[in-house]
Amino acid sequence: MAGPSPQPYYNPISKPAANAHVNTWKRNNLYSLVLITILCSLSYLFGVWQHGGATTSFTTPSNLGSTLSCVLPENTTTSIATTTSKTSNSKALDFSSHHSADDRGIVKVSDGSAKVYPPCDVKYSEYTPCEDPRRSLKFSRSRLIYRERHCPAKHELLKCRIPAPYGYRNPFKWPLSRDLAWYANVPHKELTVEKAVQNWIRYEGDRFRFPGGGTMFPNGADAYIDDIGKLINLKDGSIRTAIDTGCGVASWGAYLLSRNILAMSFAPRDTHEAQVQFALERGVPALIGVLASKRLPYPSRAFDMAHCSRCLIPWGQYDGVFLTEVDRVLRPGGYWILSGPPIRWRKYWKGWQRTREDLNKEQTGIEQVAKSLCWKKLIEKDDIAIWQKPANHMQCKKLKKVYNSPAFCPSQDPDKAWYTNIETCLTPLPEVSDGEEIAGGRLEKWPKRLNAIPPRISTGTVSGITPQTFQKDSQLWERRISYYKTVNNQLGQAGRYRNLLDMNAFLGGFAASLVKDPVWVMNVIPVEAKVNTLGVIYERGLIGTYQSWCEAMSTYPRTYDLIHADSVFTLYKDRCEMEDILLEMDRILRPEGSLIIRDDVDILVKAKRIADALNWDSQIVDHEDGPLEREKLLFAVKSYWTAPASSDQDDSKTS
Repeated sequence: MAGPSPQPYYNPISKPAANAHVNTWKRNNLYSLVLITILCSLSYLFGVWQHGGATTSFTTPSNLGSTLSCVLPENTTTSIATTTSKTSNSKALDFSSHHSADDRGIVKVSDGSAKVYPPCDVKYSEYTPCEDPRRSLKFSRSRLIYRERHCPAKHELLKCRIPAPYGYRNPFKWPLSRDLAWYANVPHKELTVEKAVQNWIRYEGDRFRFPGGGTMFPNGADAYIDDIGKLINLKDGSIRTAIDTGCGVASWGAYLLSRNILAMSFAPRDTHEAQVQFALERGVPALIGVLASKRLPYPSRAFDMAHCSRCLIPWGQYDGVFLTEVDRVLRPGGYWILSGPPIRWRKYWKGWQRTREDLNKEQTGIEQVAKSLCWKKLIEKDDIAIWQKPANHMQCKKLKKVYNSPAFCPSQDPDKAWYTNIETCLTPLPEVSDGEEIAGGRLEKWPKRLNAIPPRISTGTVSGITPQTFQKDSQLWERRISYYKTVNNQLGQAGRYRNLLDMNAFLGGFAASLVKDPVWVMNVIPVEAKVNTLGVIYERGLIGTYQSWCEAMSTYPRTYDLIHADSVFTLYKDRCEMEDILLEMDRILRPEGSLIIRDDVDILVKAKRIADALNWDSQIVDHEDGPLEREKLLFAVKSYWTAPASSDQDDSKTS
């Protein structure tokens, strides 16, 4: 509404004498009420006239046409703005997937004054801004530094929408997607030729099939994991989070999911086209990443198990720095699994086309680094070797008095991991009182781990977060997710969404509330957040990463089916442009993907203008606690469109 707000009702400050002015007071009160009603009506009519007759309201799921009360509570400030989407405001958003093949990015403009973001050139369909192969050539090839994150300068940022390839279709639903992906979505056949013998991937007409094979598991990932399970216990819930270095198409992580083990898979953007992109199309958690000169973007003591299957990482070189980084992110008592060169070199050395002396030297170097980290080699059987990290460093500190390499790192933040240099020193574990105690605290087995108080909270090591804070947050997100599902009815339906992103995850409550659904959530803790809680998220048995949303994420376009952003734009106000964050969200969201953005109403009004320019269908919806809350929600759906057909594709259609 426009116009001046009505004055508050008059309240006498002293009680009048009995019956002295009762009739006068009643008459004056009636006149005041009539006057306020007239003024309020005139104010409303003036506001309608000023805005061209457009009705302005915030919507609720039960009544999308509801309006705010004319008389507001005292001391309440409310901003009111138009929330009309490209479709009528009274029309509910369509969250279903249709993957229409007709719309090829044609921009629909409902308001001649609205800004429009045009489609980017088709050459950007797989654009990863911070892992751009052309930009990477400017950096050192030593230790694969050129494959690390190297983001564009502000003046280089694209101001257009990344196109999906022609013929793009919504991925197969999980669990079918584990084995199948549309060729049109990732049009790369290189791996089908290069890895044909290893059974990674097969091309079958309009789709790819993933038989589950790998370089070191020709009988399939399932059988390979069974072999690991004969050596360590994968069934009792003690192993929940895992990291796969150099993951290929992430078959190891894909087949661990049926065992309730959640793996973070990563691989660089390299000559093996689209490894990580294939993993994401399969519905498997993955990021673009490389072990080079910077720490991996995860907290210390995050993973129960780390894995390398012929990942080609030189573990024994550079003073063992890469294995030292694995030690940092590995939980006390966690396992490191290695298969492929140099393990079992006596059998395979000819096939690997390397000398016995070279392979023996490589394995000896790895054994020495593992020993210097105080790891214990549990077993080497057939093609698999397994080491275990100690439960604490009490005994290790005694050994370091004799063997000082690598030394313990001086005082530092072991969880700091955003553009943080890898060091060759050993990250010390939290202090313990006896040799049997687990450093940092004992974790519950999965699934109890999800809702148990995380040790980082129970020991008071996360500033300002108490067990009561944790419990209240869990209850809050149960209620919020329930509310979300009343607005977006597809959120509760199995198969509509698979890959989810929480851009500001805090304690992981959003992901925890969805754990029974067939989805996985990438929990992001912004590096600008006041408190680093990513370690808490991992202690709950969930996964995530660090990220600054002033930069692009290390993932391919069209990674996520649904993006959730809680107070992200408030956090980044005056840090970077809202426009650039929303363009990044558009890049990493699939066509017909959904967004839920929580923030202050004034911020959401600005976000909605940009959402309209991005050709999203969107609606601002009331907070779950009602219309008087300043925080609102923006629900949006990205429209389906693709790049136009190339001349070759047009010819193939007409022939």
